[in-house]
Amino acid sequence: MRRPAPGDTGSEPPALLPVRAWLDALVVVLAGVVTMLVVACLGLWAAGAPDLPGEAYPRVVVAMVVMAVGGDVQLSGDAGFLAQTDAAIEVVPLSVTLAGALVVAVLFLLPLRHRAVATGREVLDRVVRTAVLWCLMLVLLALLARHTFEVSLGGGLAEDIGDLLDTNPTVGFRADVPATLGFGLLWLLAVLALTFLVSHRAPLPSRLLHFQESVRPPAFAMVAVLLLYVAIGVVVGLVVAATRGHPAETLAAMLLGLPNLVWLAFGVGIGGSWDGRVAEGIGLPVPRVLDEVLRTSGGGNATLDLAAVAERDDRAWVLVVVAVVALLGAGFLTAVRSPARIRPWQHAWHLGLAMALTMLVIGLLTRISAHYGLTVIGVGDLGGGLGGEVSLRANFLPLIGFGALWGLAAGFLGGLLALRVRHHGAVEARDEEAPGQGADGPPGG
Repeated sequence: MRRPAPGDTGSEPPALLPVRAWLDALVVVLAGVVTMLVVACLGLWAAGAPDLPGEAYPRVVVAMVVMAVGGDVQLSGDAGFLAQTDAAIEVVPLSVTLAGALVVAVLFLLPLRHRAVATGREVLDRVVRTAVLWCLMLVLLALLARHTFEVSLGGGLAEDIGDLLDTNPTVGFRADVPATLGFGLLWLLAVLALTFLVSHRAPLPSRLLHFQESVRPPAFAMVAVLLLYVAIGVVVGLVVAATRGHPAETLAAMLLGLPNLVWLAFGVGIGGSWDGRVAEGIGLPVPRVLDEVLRTSGGGNATLDLAAVAERDDRAWVLVVVAVVALLGAGFLTAVRSPARIRPWQHAWHLGLAMALTMLVIGLLTRISAHYGLTVIGVGDLGGGLGGEVSLRANFLPLIGFGALWGLAAGFLGGLLALRVRHHGAVEARDEEAPGQGADGPPGG
């Protein structure tokens, strides 16, 4: 008889199994939410959010978490019939998102780490329990993510009119509960699906085992590339904070939007492009060269690509070098984690498809749309920094196309480099076929 492994519920009394399963799901949900709250809290603290009026800081932190899981936070404001504010924001703070996703993925797999195969019903039950508790948490967060601020009219004529007529324009935010519930649930399901696609420790139903040879190695390689870019960004950010001043702003950008920047750099490095604009008077916690590119459009949209960045900073070509090294590593990693019978041309189309999907996701997640404005008695554009717009949208066709081409080349070259290297995937296949290994030994891969 085998020795029960830590976290293995098979040795517990049947009456305790449902309770233990719900506790496991509760730990996943609470740990994921708390992690995101902590990261958002630190990032907003570095950005100066504790100085917001009306004790709004905790509510803004919650709203940031709602946005991190894809929820909808709506902005609005008014001052009766005399003044109206118009504002909207659509951005994903990917540092918060990534931190929560990693914690959810690790803790969800923890009770299953000593399993090689799981039944479809068992996996579905775990997902459903986690999703139910996650939805309850989303509703609570959405109800807390609301607040109202009073805004200054900016001085001059606007403020004189406001004082005379005793108008107090306000702008507030509130999370849309149904949208937050829907998109937040999709976020959780996407994280769990990606977890099973990437991790060799995630047990699959037996009927899905044959998919892991072609899916898991390239999926793991692409996640490794994205995390590598984040690690590089952390190092660069700490150096910048220590040597160039404004450490609080740099820390805020790292804790809230570091993946937004480094994954954007990844896309630019392979030939992708974004269209965007930044209105005058709006300061962004982004690298100087990025800010300059987006401000030079004369009121229209600017194109952010490698040529535009290199025109202002010759070091932009380092982005190409980093992409080459990272993707060659991804191709090699894909090959060594696959069975030896898979040929280089097969690695090429596996990684090409994985890269195309990765670029699609990056394009969707790095989208920014924000604007605000104030009108008093029908008079708009009052000046004084009371209006502005920021936008950034990926050009998906070149981004996905170049991604696929780079993936094809990297997969083929990586497969060639790995021809004489021991393939981890081959060991995984033998371990799964050996009797008794699914229960006692660790899963292959």
